[in-house]
Amino acid sequence: MTSHPPGPSPAGDRPTPQSLRQQYESGATVKELMTVSGLSYGTLLNRLKGAGTVMRTSWQTRRMRADPEARRRLAAHLRTLYEEHGATLTELASAAGGTRAVARGLLIEAGGTVRTTQQTLQIRVAGRAAERQKLAQSLRVKYEAGATVPVLAKECGYSVGTVYRLLRQAGTRMRAQHRHGPAGQMSKR
Repeated sequence: MTSHPPGPSPAGDRPTPQSLRQQYESGATVKELMTVSGLSYGTLLNRLKGAGTVMRTSWQTRRMRADPEARRRLAAHLRTLYEEHGATLTELASAAGGTRAVARGLLIEAGGTVRTTQQTLQIRVAGRAAERQKLAQSLRVKYEAGATVPVLAKECGYSVGTVYRLLRQAGTRMRAQHRHGPAGQMSKR
């Protein structure tokens, strides 16, 4: 990322929308690109937007130029959150203190690939299933050590029925149920 305007294009060379985008994403301002390319403001904006450029505000440009290494670190952090933890663009925007478009731009800048909504849902479902399996295994260990289902339910904040389902999911061999109450008394119906 540079804090200096890009050098002038050779005479007769019209910059491509992709080269304009690359210069803009490297820190050049619209005004600097207008000077270098000879394009009008409107034409330049149309070409940048046509190339899929995520536009930034002047304060974002100042912040980017002030510490380009911090921007690279933020972009790498967002990519990690996105790819390894299944974060959404909205969550990335919140973490970056910007908009979804800014978060998306930083993600792409760090070499990340934007997922579809369906892919994000699949990641989330798989993550929840893994957490649920882990909980089921921990409940099994406690149950096999002698804990009762009602105690486990109270401990983890789930219903007794859910704890039974989790124990069955973990392959737990259930103890025989016994009636609570005075011995020798049969309930009358």
